[in-house]
Amino acid sequence: MEARIAPVRALTLALIASLLAAATLPAPAAGPAAAGPPPAASAATATVYNVEIIVFRAAGALGGAENWNSEAGARYIAGDESASDSLQVGRFVAALPPAVWQLNELENRLRASGTYVPVAHAAWSQTASSWGTRAGFTMQRLGISAPGLSGTVFLERGQFLHIGMSLTYAMPNAPPGLGAVPGTIFTINESRRVKFYERNYFDHPAFGVIALVTPVQGARAPGR
Repeated sequence: MEARIAPVRALTLALIASLLAAATLPAPAAGPAAAGPPPAASAATATVYNVEIIVFRAAGALGGAENWNSEAGARYIAGDESASDSLQVGRFVAALPPAVWQLNELENRLRASGTYVPVAHAAWSQTASSWGTRAGFTMQRLGISAPGLSGTVFLERGQFLHIGMSLTYAMPNAPPGLGAVPGTIFTINESRRVKFYERNYFDHPAFGVIALVTPVQGARAPGR
């Protein structure tokens, strides 16, 4: 089973890696805010972060036939953590206008590749939830209304900062050759430790997400 999936997954990762390498990000501002997530803050002084995501799908088959059932299981990759003594739920601060998005160049490259089709792009500011709560914001709350796409994106803070998501995508009109029968629901359920200004790729052969987390203080608009 895995032998059938591995070549396609490797091809997908290689293509995304080349696009990520080609698309540049604004240089982080100097100072401690750009170096990494600050220590955990109290509810009254909770740190605010900017989060940006691009959801995209494959335009067609990237290799041999897929067994989509084997891709439906949840994966949770987070590393060692411990629960917080006081649970907090992240607060949505504001949606960010497209003019300050930092992944616009990458979205353009995805679209121009002919291999991937951008499905949704959004950015917002928020505080983090406590580690282990998986408390996040729905696609609707983030201003995303792509047909067939649902779920939540969450930012959690324990000893470290993590970004994660639990998304399902019932792809409308799956492209020929993808090997998915009508009604197939694809799932991404993962969490990753955050490094500021590092683009995190959440992968699935049918669709994927690229996420970027930056500190509000020290973040720079594209081209600056």
